[in-house]
Amino acid sequence: MRYADLNAFQDVPHVLNAVPESEVKECGAPLLSRAEEVRPGFDAVPQLGHGMRRVALIYNPASGQISNHSAARIESALAVLHKAGIEATALQTTAPGSAAALVQEAIRQNCDTILACGGDGTVHELLQTLAGGQTALGVVPLGTANALAADLGLPLSPAKAARMLLSATRVRIPVGRIHFRDSEGIERSRFFTVAAGIGADAHLMSRLDAKLKRRFGYALYAVEGLRILATHTFPLFHAAFVERAGCAPRVEELSQLLAVRIHNFRGILHNLAPGATLRNGTLRLVAFKTSNRFDYIRFLAAVIFKRHTFSNRIELLDALSVECCDREDSPGCVFAEADGELLGGLPVRMEIVPDALTLLVPDQTRR
Repeated sequence: MRYADLNAFQDVPHVLNAVPESEVKECGAPLLSRAEEVRPGFDAVPQLGHGMRRVALIYNPASGQISNHSAARIESALAVLHKAGIEATALQTTAPGSAAALVQEAIRQNCDTILACGGDGTVHELLQTLAGGQTALGVVPLGTANALAADLGLPLSPAKAARMLLSATRVRIPVGRIHFRDSEGIERSRFFTVAAGIGADAHLMSRLDAKLKRRFGYALYAVEGLRILATHTFPLFHAAFVERAGCAPRVEELSQLLAVRIHNFRGILHNLAPGATLRNGTLRLVAFKTSNRFDYIRFLAAVIFKRHTFSNRIELLDALSVECCDREDSPGCVFAEADGELLGGLPVRMEIVPDALTLLVPDQTRR
């Protein structure tokens, strides 16, 4: 297996996109969103063929529940690429944030494609550097949560996924962007491709231990989720939705907000937000306007049995942007997450960035 020398990359910092102070607005103020320019995703004219000639496969050695076997699985994916005549190198992340340096170096080495070999967290980390550029992102699932891979119809076998990417198409898609305040009170922003959430789901992420997640996988999510359903208070916060350009925002009180970018999460949450797709030029939102835990339980049970509907208490809507902030009487414990990564707290603003990413999309997914 070909592994690059990482010593030259270790001093390159991982930089988050800071939000200027001038962009911070009071909750409820009209927002100017880049999503007002709605562009197509998979419906756009694609670049035919995978276009892969020089590839960096970036992997997290601790990703997934079977990290002891990761090397062999990565080697199998590399073998598929090499057999197809593609120059491919595997690069290992060494710490949270180290993937940015690897992506930057791969681009300097004229790689046309970056393959994220890991779960949604690995994809999320690579996305922060690739968004806004022309280098393509491909996904080779090797994580605990592989929601984006599921939505793209990719198998969980890295070798089979790599083989499917050989017939993929390079497609420009919009991505979500979430502005938030980190634990030190600094405004930051992150791009996301799967989902971003404010409220109980982010509270769940705050309780997950990384080592236990690797050991128990989805079972840990289920246990912690049940614990939150039983004990969480579901505090309310303000949300201001801009649903159409030029319209005043609609303000609601919520206990949970999800911005969903994919249709298929695989497993029990297969179609959480009907109508959500990677090509959407607006935010597809699920808004929980209730603090009643039994409303949550009923909704999740309906999702599991694929019988969920929406109402004035749990609403499905589209918006160009949304801004969330604490209520005056809030205890200040409302968290935000993106693609399963805990970010920080309120205030938060979400929007869509059009034409932001080149994604390798298997042909069967585009049909």
